[in-house]
Amino acid sequence: MRFAISAILALSALLAPFAAWAQSADVEATITDVSTAELTISLDDGKVYQAPTEFNFEGLESGVKVVVFYTEVDGKRQIIDLELVQ
Repeated sequence: MRFAISAILALSALLAPFAAWAQSADVEATITDVSTAELTISLDDGKVYQAPTEFNFEGLESGVKVVVFYTEVDGKRQIIDLELVQ
């Protein structure tokens, strides 16, 4: 039993740095460009956010203020959720 607990603790210590990569964040900014062809949204923070293939771009255009919830994977900011700011 002690061996199993030690093995689990050792494995969790090895995988702990990977947990930081999977964290999500959010940003409130104004849209500067929308590309439905490339599935991207550019914000006035100077960053480009990648939308998933099933993303609905309806109502999103330059000048609209949004809150984007995203996660960074391989250096790309991938949108998890997006809310319009009223």
